[in-house]
Amino acid sequence: MNSADRSRKPTPLKQWGADMIRLWLLLLAATLLLAACGKAKEAALPPGSPVLALGDSLTAGNGVSPEQAWPSLLAGRTGWVVVNGGVSGDTSGAALQRLPALLEEHRPVLVLVALGGNDMLRQLPQAETIANLDRILARIKAHGARAVLLATPRPSAAGAVFKNLSAADFYQDVADRHKLPLIRDALAEVLSNPEMKGDPLHPNAAGHTLLAEKLFAELKSIGYAR
Repeated sequence: MNSADRSRKPTPLKQWGADMIRLWLLLLAATLLLAACGKAKEAALPPGSPVLALGDSLTAGNGVSPEQAWPSLLAGRTGWVVVNGGVSGDTSGAALQRLPALLEEHRPVLVLVALGGNDMLRQLPQAETIANLDRILARIKAHGARAVLLATPRPSAAGAVFKNLSAADFYQDVADRHKLPLIRDALAEVLSNPEMKGDPLHPNAAGHTLLAEKLFAELKSIGYAR
């Protein structure tokens, strides 16, 4: 071997450094791939699937016709049979009481839970609201259905004025504890826009249309909608 060949051959230290760089690049690529893939999606629900929307006046469609409320619009978007289980003025505790009958009657495979707004308006203890949501989600699971939690924005005069309502923080904790999806911002974003509201608390027809589209996009991201 001549001197030129020896100069072209990498030293053991250089070879080790090159191998470490290649290994680091492979690990980085694998990490980025895992991050891109994210959590595995849920199985899609076929058209005709029974779905329950459990909520208060935001779900019932206060100020709009039943056909204009987001559960009906979501049914048209997905092909699901979406039962509007919204009752104006309902608290989480009241919804908990009527849930067993709704589960028995409609046998939903998915329940969209949008509760807590009236609890906050009435300044009920947050611990009570959280306990009720825990019981609601446990009953849904025991029934064999899946659940998605919809966060309601915390009532805020400043948020309404400056158009930046935000979800109450406890929804994320509840969703994490039950290991289920949370749609955090859809309601807050709609209710932050005065043009989307029929009164200070409720969406108008345009607001329900926008909300249904946001919910559909979120449910598609989760995997339930196609």
